[in-house]
Amino acid sequence: MLLKAYGIVFSTLGGIHMFIKTRANVYRTTYHLVWVTKYRKPIFIDEASRQAMKSILREIAERNDITIFEMEVVADHIHMVVSFPPHNSISSVMKALKGPSAREWFKQFPATKELLWGGALWSGSYFASTVGDVSQAIVLEYVQNQLTDYNSGRPRRDSS
Repeated sequence: MLLKAYGIVFSTLGGIHMFIKTRANVYRTTYHLVWVTKYRKPIFIDEASRQAMKSILREIAERNDITIFEMEVVADHIHMVVSFPPHNSISSVMKALKGPSAREWFKQFPATKELLWGGALWSGSYFASTVGDVSQAIVLEYVQNQLTDYNSGRPRRDSS
């Protein structure tokens, strides 16, 4: 499905807008984020605990203007495909997700704190990767050809 606003075409995939429009920005910054429990300890071992963590993460995401496209909670790690405004850094988003989720988890499941040496739910590290439907080669070609092929009818600048 295609939507058009302000001369920009917005496409949707399965009801998910590929571009997000705010008062000041139009963006599509999609990331695959993964982080693990401390020492890869299996904490989310049943459906109830997995659903509880998903609910916690959804609430945190909503409060922090993070759009969740997909999420899976595994016994010892989390996978999320998310988008967030371009003024937010990946590290600030990870901090917003990991810290509050651990605090809320321990409120709901205080016994699990004893299973973790030092009482930390999450490892300090994480994995982040951009997600897109356009290859690097296509983006490089697009940028390289801005002055010759993609000027929307404006006069071309001299390439010197």
